[in-house]
Amino acid sequence: MARITALTLAEPARVDRARVAAIMAELGETAGQQVICMALEQLAGILGTVETALAAGDLAQAVAEAERMSRLAWQIGLVSLAGVAMDLGGAAEHGDQPAIAAIRRRLQRVGNGSLTAIWDRAALP
Repeated sequence: MARITALTLAEPARVDRARVAAIMAELGETAGQQVICMALEQLAGILGTVETALAAGDLAQAVAEAERMSRLAWQIGLVSLAGVAMDLGGAAEHGDQPAIAAIRRRLQRVGNGSLTAIWDRAALP
């Protein structure tokens, strides 16, 4: 009889601590937190926009928003989110529907995890 192994669909969000520290050092604690908070709000909105575009089958909009998400995520040190957004953009540009479906779900998981991970005291300098 064959053994079946359940795979977990979770991965830790990777945060570039040096980037977060640089933001805080450059802007100060209060202003740095405000900038990161605003970026997180924008990222949450972009996640919703990407989901809406994909649900509507608007791959051009999904690509544009994924690229926007990737740039913003890199700027504040959300490495895994930036990478998944780039993957989604690439799959959407090629119209690879199975890849888009898989990456779409991964973007939701990594996106939600990344938005909270940056405030985790272990992730902050």
